[in-house]
Amino acid sequence: MPADPEFLRLARVTAMGLASRLSFSFDEIEDLRIAIDELCFALMGNHGRPGSIELTYIVHESGLEVEGVGDFSGGSSPGLSELSELILDAVTDSREVSLDVNKPRFRMTKQRGRA
Repeated sequence: MPADPEFLRLARVTAMGLASRLSFSFDEIEDLRIAIDELCFALMGNHGRPGSIELTYIVHESGLEVEGVGDFSGGSSPGLSELSELILDAVTDSREVSLDVNKPRFRMTKQRGRA
């Protein structure tokens, strides 16, 4: 998807649809939505940037894993704020952000039954 906040809805809807089909609770789906927003903003910043973010959704028996990789035309990638770190600690089961200049990326997991 383009690295533009206007397209984040597509990322959220996809994650929420998969989580719903996997019988996640309402609270778990909301946690996933928040996590997708925080992690995509970590790569693209609040105003977006030229380039794209490729998202991969991996369905596991016990939950969902989401990987995001930024492909940007120059400039450094924004990182996570202290507040974002706290939010992600609360809404994900695991997550990692690698802000490699060439390919900034994130990976997060959300397990069903751990809201």
